[in-house]
Amino acid sequence: QVHLVESGGGSAQAGASLRLSCVASGYTFCMGWFRQAPGKEREGVATIRVDGSTSIADSVMGRFTISQDNAKSTLFLQMNSLKPEDTAMYYCAADQRWRSGGACLMSANFYNYWGQGTQVTVSS
Repeated sequence: QVHLVESGGGSAQAGASLRLSCVASGYTFCMGWFRQAPGKEREGVATIRVDGSTSIADSVMGRFTISQDNAKSTLFLQMNSLKPEDTAMYYCAADQRWRSGGACLMSANFYNYWGQGTQVTVSS
């Protein structure tokens, strides 16, 4: 069982930056950030494997960076050049299993553990 707690959301103007954090209570093999805007499906933003291998969604490529501090069991999402379309509830996700050849898929169904979410609102 892994317990995830996100923090760092809030309101920002377009072009500003925010950093999200997620503290995990146990071992994780894959972790990821997902977001869900009202009336839309949950979408993957970025994933990271325990060895630091990352993947980033095209919609945030060049603006968002995922990283982790394994010693502190903390996942980060640095969000720069925010846009109004980045407005959503952001969720931290984790899974402990080695699957799909070790790849950390950017699919919500891949992850077994979820945080409660943190709201990000970007105004123009």
